[in-house]
Amino acid sequence: MLPITAYGHPTLRKKGENIDKDYPGLEKLIEDMFETMYESKGVGLAAPQVNRSVRLFIVDATPFEEEYPEAKDFKHIFINAQILREEGEAWEFEEGCLSVPGINEFVSRKPVIYMSYYDEKFNFHEEERFEGIRARIMQHEYDHTDGILFVDRLPSFKKLLLKRKLSDISVGKHKATYKMIYPKKKLKH
Repeated sequence: MLPITAYGHPTLRKKGENIDKDYPGLEKLIEDMFETMYESKGVGLAAPQVNRSVRLFIVDATPFEEEYPEAKDFKHIFINAQILREEGEAWEFEEGCLSVPGINEFVSRKPVIYMSYYDEKFNFHEEERFEGIRARIMQHEYDHTDGILFVDRLPSFKKLLLKRKLSDISVGKHKATYKMIYPKKKLKH
């Protein structure tokens, strides 16, 4: 299992770089990301969350299949993904994040996305349509590859209320059940 980068870690704020099929250890990285995601009880995981600043994320929406039938057997790998457009009336859904343990908040997102991406065999998928809970998970993970966290999408007053909790996460004062990487602390002279 790979350690998860915690809120405040600089890798989470970098825009990920595109990769090609010769990216070193890609197959192993994907395998390790799935293991990490499952062990930490996630439904998605982006490479920046395991301290790799590249445009790669994985999803497995299966835990939502009872409430959202479209989630059944939706396990996918996205490389160099680009959201081309979003459609529909935005809807709120409570999101959480492995990099921000213990905080769940309602985030508003569009219900339909069109995306281009490469799969794990580097087959190109052009303007593929996704909707509902699948699109929601993908938007959340896609944001990670752009250096955006779900808490960035919250209203200002909510961010203000969460400031202390976020600060605590960045220094390891939380109850994550998995290993995390924290930002390096600045030494005081």
